[in-house]
Order: sequence, then structure tokens, then C-alpha cells
Amino acid sequence: MTLWFATGNAHKRDELRAILPEHEIRLPSDAGIVCAPKETGATFLDNALLKARALYALVHEPVVADDSGLCVDCLGGRPGVYSARYGGERGGRLSVSERNALLLRKIGDSPLRSARFVCAMALLLDENRLCFVQETLEGEIIRDGARGTGGFGYDPLLYLPEQGCTIAELSETEKNAVSHRGKAGRGIAAVLRSACAERSSFLGKPPHAVACY
Repeated sequence: MTLWFATGNAHKRDELRAILPEHEIRLPSDAGIVCAPKETGATFLDNALLKARALYALVHEPVVADDSGLCVDCLGGRPGVYSARYGGERGGRLSVSERNALLLRKIGDSPLRSARFVCAMALLLDENRLCFVQETLEGEIIRDGARGTGGFGYDPLLYLPEQGCTIAELSETEKNAVSHRGKAGRGIAAVLRSACAERSSFLGKPPHAVACY
């Protein structure tokens, strides 16, 4: 199945391709489509649905969209849905390294280091068939600066005690096995397998929505 992925982030596209290798993952930019709705939702799920519906209105084919970010407990869950825009409240946009440095300064010496990545992923098969999955990757913010060169975004800051390293120190395969996006993607994959196997049986059914946890 061809899936349009409502993002301009090539890193996310590559991760989803690894998670869903049996499907063709296309970005709006692959077809010269501009789709950049304002992410005005209060939650990750709100924004994922907003992006999925905006792209579906343009392509009228199955769309997957995600919204994800880092939630730090000592910061009251921030940066949360503002993760990609963190520190840019005055209109500018910080680089990844600048955002990471800002986050570490905000946390300072707080003894509470627990944090998690959250990914809400929405699959819109058509106007009436919707599935969503939300998953997390639990960890803690390191104290000694960014570590690792893999991944992207805040990956060098989230330490995984069970693995003994940050996300950025994992290989791509290792990251996909444990990450919030990997878990959510596998939930979406299960729905897609069912949709492909029973595609003909969907026809003529009344509108419905499926929530997957």
C-alpha cells in the first residue's frame, strides 16, 4: 500500500520506512505538495489528527501522521507539543544543538531527571476510517551533556538505563526496536495488515473509527 506521511522530516520518513518496509512511504514533497498546517492542538494526538486530515484533503489516499516530542517531569511536561519549536517563542527557530543546550540549562541540577518521548500516530485510510496509537519511550535526562551521534533532535539527551546509553548511541535497528515511534508504527502496521487482508470487506461498511492502545 502507498502511504502518504504528513511530515517534511526525512529522518522520520526513514524511520517509518524501516518500521513499515512492506509499504511505500511518500512525503508530500515527493509530489510537490505543500502541506504545512499550523500545529495548534493541545495534545500530540490533536496535532497528529490535524496533520493527517490536512494531507488527506489534498491526496485522497491513505495518510499516516505523527506528532511527537519530549516530556520532562521536572519541567511540568515541557517542552511537550512544542518540542520542535522550543525556545523559539519570539518567532525565531533554534537549531537542534541550541534547543538541547537550552533544555539542559532549564533542567539544571534538578534531581528529578525522568522524561519520556511520546509519539501519537494517526492512520487515515479514508474520510471515515481512522486509527490512532500513542506510545512512549521512558528514560532520564543525562547530566553530562549530549552523548551520541545517531538519531536526531533530543536523542542525545535521553538516557535509557536498561540499555546503558542514550538513544543517539543506539543503532538504527536498536532504536526502532524500543522507540516511541517504533512502537506506534508497529501498532499501525497491525492495522494495515488487517486492512490489506480484508480490504474488500471494508467496502459498504458504515463509517467507524478505531482507537488502538
